[in-house]
Amino acid sequence: MKKTSGKKTKALCDLVNVVTVFALLFGMTIATSAAPKVKFSENQNRYLADPPRLTFKRYFSGAFTDDAENYISDHFIFHDGFVAMRTRLDMLQGHSDVNGVYILENRLVEKIAPPDDSVTEKSIAAINAVAAGTNTPCYIMLVPTQAQIYSGELPSDAPNPDQKQYIDDVYARIEGIGTIDVYSPLSAASNEYIYYRNDHHWTTQGAYIAYATAGRRLGYEPFPAAGFDIDHSPEDFRGTFYSKTLYPDIPADRLDLYLHPAQEKCTLDVYTDVSAEPTVHEGLYFREFLSRKDKYSTFLGTNQPKITIHTGNEGGKLLIFKDSYAHCLVPFLAAHYSEITIADSRYVQLPYRDYADPDDYDQVLFLYNVSTFMDGIRIV
Repeated sequence: MKKTSGKKTKALCDLVNVVTVFALLFGMTIATSAAPKVKFSENQNRYLADPPRLTFKRYFSGAFTDDAENYISDHFIFHDGFVAMRTRLDMLQGHSDVNGVYILENRLVEKIAPPDDSVTEKSIAAINAVAAGTNTPCYIMLVPTQAQIYSGELPSDAPNPDQKQYIDDVYARIEGIGTIDVYSPLSAASNEYIYYRNDHHWTTQGAYIAYATAGRRLGYEPFPAAGFDIDHSPEDFRGTFYSKTLYPDIPADRLDLYLHPAQEKCTLDVYTDVSAEPTVHEGLYFREFLSRKDKYSTFLGTNQPKITIHTGNEGGKLLIFKDSYAHCLVPFLAAHYSEITIADSRYVQLPYRDYADPDDYDQVLFLYNVSTFMDGIRIV
């Protein structure tokens, strides 16, 4: 009799658990549907999924289901809380990375997959083709990321490709292009504040080291660091790595704006579409971003297909094919060129000569961080 009673009690508990779970799921689904929707997430620094379009073709192809899952995931009412909880659970379970990010004692570091040589070869071929098609001197700067500079802090079993070897291999396969080694000086300064703790970019101090190093190759005399006034932002910057983990125990970062009289006359032509007229911005910095989540966009604004900087200084014209690592380096370079154009081919489908012809410039610089370059981005 007692055995039967125990079975009934267990069955009742199981039923209560099932009903509770379904009630929670149903309730959260209703709450998610009823909650106000936003198009852009400040915390994730990205646009959220649009409502799925239901058509006969999209339903049977699976596209509607995929879009619905993405929409519910993006707009789930407790999205950020669940991300933070998942991070804590993954750490308790001994996972070495969370959502592609290693959580170390004093910093967050990207987990980088091994490079695909066929992808790298395609990028090298594109760069070599640009150099072969112009008489303008070309240079390349590949910047190591935190995963290389702080590799000794990663878990012993963490897969982590050797970025130093990768840079050396790429430079050995570049033809007719000057190479700029920033790995060595950055590695030597690893104890300094050269990378953000919560974001994938280098800091302005890291960019200054590259600026001082590049002068020997590009032919300018860099200003000493003491020649700049530095504006320090509040230490409240939590960037891309934080957005992936929502892990608050790593100290927040600050942005340092290096200011020099040679920057004061700069104006920016910002092309959101290379086929349209640009908008004009006075100055190199977009200080309104200092009060937003995406604080790194203080440097030259958000990623755009093309930005041309008119510096008001003497010097040649520089063209940079780049990723966003270039944004906090360019303010240093502005003192030594009369005009700098930065082009991001990820946002342009036209042939590069239609919007940034190397023949119109005195120098061309290819500037990418290693992680971006490994991903096989569209170089030109």
